[in-house]
Amino acid sequence: MKLAMIGLGRMGGNISRRLMRGGHQMVVWDRDAKTVDMLAGEGAQAASSLDDARGKLDSPAIWWVMLPAGDPTEQTVQHIAEHGQAGDIIIDGGNSFYKDDIRRAKALADKGIHYIDVGTSGGVWGLERGYCMMIGGDKASVDLLDPVFSCLAPGTGTIPRTPDRMANEGEDPRAEQGYIHAGPAGAGHFVKMVHNGIEYGLMQAYAEGFDVLKGKKSEKLPEDERYDLNLTDIAEVWRRGSVISSWLLDLTASALAKDMNLASFSGRVADSGEGHWTIEAAMEEAVPVNVLATALFNRYRSRQDHTFADQVLSAMRFGFGGHVEMPQ
Repeated sequence: MKLAMIGLGRMGGNISRRLMRGGHQMVVWDRDAKTVDMLAGEGAQAASSLDDARGKLDSPAIWWVMLPAGDPTEQTVQHIAEHGQAGDIIIDGGNSFYKDDIRRAKALADKGIHYIDVGTSGGVWGLERGYCMMIGGDKASVDLLDPVFSCLAPGTGTIPRTPDRMANEGEDPRAEQGYIHAGPAGAGHFVKMVHNGIEYGLMQAYAEGFDVLKGKKSEKLPEDERYDLNLTDIAEVWRRGSVISSWLLDLTASALAKDMNLASFSGRVADSGEGHWTIEAAMEEAVPVNVLATALFNRYRSRQDHTFADQVLSAMRFGFGGHVEMPQ
């Protein structure tokens, strides 16, 4: 298939590369001309503007917008829609708020333009590992785009099949490949939003645990109760056969192996919005989310008072997403 990628940052560039490896044709545009030239050198068709990109696409045109949530995505979607035609498809693969997706889908439907929201997880590793995708939108458009999603997905890989899963009616077989059609407009980003809220909680648990381990050598403790524990060894042994093994633990082990003190991380932990939105959704539904709320508030606290746990969090965020601590 032929589609345009708008935004060639950490995710958009590698999504384009993976699609080109799978035989898809990419028209690419970004405000950074150097990034556009780099992708063009790898086989993409460079565009000098959104309007130029439109002229290079087939009809109906397929657009994948991979920009920060909020105004950058909003303005880009509006511009594409203003110059679009009935049957065109706009995909938002960023981290937009799901209620914005619902609003956009309704507005675009009046023009005959289809809107698909894709919650995309995979970070900087997605080019090789593939991307886990949670998709919202109308079934016909999602089915039409299946060659794109199947190309980006990680596939079954080495993960064992879940026993008895397919014995239940209504299961989406694509889930085993690493992507699902979650529901109508907004459903994809809603599922990804909760995914990120859970991510906050998991990361916080690891971070606090390693902080407790590190603190066991504190002079505040009786001398015979102090242990100078090797955090690198502990992270490594937990990766192998432990019930708390995970990719997040893998990334933690890698960071600790480079520097057990994580001196390159200040511990000022940012949040990208999804954790906040997850708490808001829980409040609307009257669902208690003690762990997720605490993890979010701890990130706020980390910007004023840093702990070793916060450094662990920063190391994990850098490991999976290339997130660099924002300077104060």
